[in-house]
Amino acid sequence: MVKIGTKNINIKFGSVHAIKNLNMDIQANEILSIIGPSSSGKTTFLRALNRLNELEANSKMSGSITIDSRDIKKIEVESLRRRVGMVFALPLPLPLSIFDNVAYGAKMCGVIGRVKLNEIVEQALQKAYLWEEVKDRLETSAFELSGGQQQRLCIARTLAVEPEVILFDEPCSGLDPISTAKVEEAMLKLKKDYTIILVTNNVKQAARVGDRTAFFLSGELIELDVTNKIFTTPADQRTDDYIRGKFG
Repeated sequence: MVKIGTKNINIKFGSVHAIKNLNMDIQANEILSIIGPSSSGKTTFLRALNRLNELEANSKMSGSITIDSRDIKKIEVESLRRRVGMVFALPLPLPLSIFDNVAYGAKMCGVIGRVKLNEIVEQALQKAYLWEEVKDRLETSAFELSGGQQQRLCIARTLAVEPEVILFDEPCSGLDPISTAKVEEAMLKLKKDYTIILVTNNVKQAARVGDRTAFFLSGELIELDVTNKIFTTPADQRTDDYIRGKFG
């Protein structure tokens, strides 16, 4: 089942044509890995899915993006961003306790009562594979966590508002291999309940977690296929060259 559909998407920032005639469907409960060199349009595409590009004064988009067949332009932006959450490259914990970081979004959505918030925080931390590491220090500052733990805390904060889609923009770029493995493990478990789109410059990571992989180059979708095929017998020579490290 298609969760997100894009049709004839073009995105410009002033004179820069960042995304060119993009047509792509993203299936429910899959992990879609998006790879490509710098300035290929990966993050621009990701930010289009929850209308973050609109924060740029000179941005302009044509074409349509749908979630569950509904045009996202017709969805109130705060509602859309609850449904389509995003985890950024650098962990950005709030200057609050671990508990309050996770509970923050739920409170903004109107959840009140400590019992309900306790339940939400515990469930979100468990899904982010962080609960066992922090359950005895929920009132300590989030800044006392390691970088990898902070990133999983940000994942938990996103999960606490019950999104349907999670966008990951280079979530492991600053993490060590052990922390990266924990984030990847969380993603693989989360796809049972969520649709996940992962932008990564690490082609090995894309191969490890992606059900399908898309290769972007200069704002164009060059190839999209099941991950195993992309990494073994890609249809386009440019895809093969990128995966083999000949450019990028």
